[in-house]
Amino acid sequence: MGDVAMTVPVIKAMVRSYPNVKITVVSRAFLKPIFQDIPNVSFYTADVKGRHKGVYGLFKLYKELKKLNIDLVADLHNVLRSKILGIYFKLGGYKIAKIDKGRAEKKALINTEDKIFQQLKTTYERYADVFAELGYAIKLKKKDVLAQLEMTKKATLFIGEDTKKWIGIAPFAAFAGKTYPATQMETVIAKLSETNQYKIILFGGPADKKQLATWEQKHNNVINCAGLFSFEEELMLISNLDVMLSMDSGNAHLAAMFGRKVVTIWGVTHPYAGFYPFGQPQENALLADREKYPLLPTSIYGNKYPEGYENVMETISPQAVFDKIVEVIEK
Repeated sequence: MGDVAMTVPVIKAMVRSYPNVKITVVSRAFLKPIFQDIPNVSFYTADVKGRHKGVYGLFKLYKELKKLNIDLVADLHNVLRSKILGIYFKLGGYKIAKIDKGRAEKKALINTEDKIFQQLKTTYERYADVFAELGYAIKLKKKDVLAQLEMTKKATLFIGEDTKKWIGIAPFAAFAGKTYPATQMETVIAKLSETNQYKIILFGGPADKKQLATWEQKHNNVINCAGLFSFEEELMLISNLDVMLSMDSGNAHLAAMFGRKVVTIWGVTHPYAGFYPFGQPQENALLADREKYPLLPTSIYGNKYPEGYENVMETISPQAVFDKIVEVIEK
């Protein structure tokens, strides 16, 4: 989901730079709301668990896409499915460009020996390179974000009518290596709650509902939206936040694609890998202590770390997180 959200500024820049070009985004159905308000952009559902499953299903998808009179193909994913689909297009005589994920330099970044610790090309830049290869050079601008969405009656009732500023908190990630410890996160939530100045909105998936509900019950000014809204409705809430606190995860990119302020917490991953949220100042990233843990980063996705690196996030104090949120939201 984060990878898809990171395409938004690039597609917005394409539409801004080439207003006569039509773009069709092909992805899973639940991601359609991300693109529904971008001019000249349409969405085509890839039913990869149904009629487009497997090699023959992808050939069926290819034949369906051909009917849209597509001229060029931009593979922004470069995984097995998109590679197979790309082969069909190439055999059909289409020009196709694929993202260079920079696997070699990313491996060098996370090596425990002979580490090359340097900023790599961002994912946004890698996406832009694909379009440039197709003949459409673009220059990203900070304004290449989505517009704030209008609140529905359901969402307004959920939030309430006080005038407090809204802080979104997405405290979980796919892997433990980039998830802030729950006890420390609760301390952050408690400190924000005690100010009585902010409305704290918790975001998470079905598996997170129990933990988030516990924090909602224990602390004032805290509401949990997990499981209460559709993805489209959650996007609406995110687009109206004053700031989002997130791990190195999809919610950071969803907030950034709306131009919201984002504070991120990083464990065994690092912004140098190129996945920093779009348009955010570098000082909004809170990083684990590399003096104490010199092998950081040890993973691109947060799923790998050497023995003794299980608790690197504990070096980021709740006070530091609280201070950064207040600094950013009040700036």
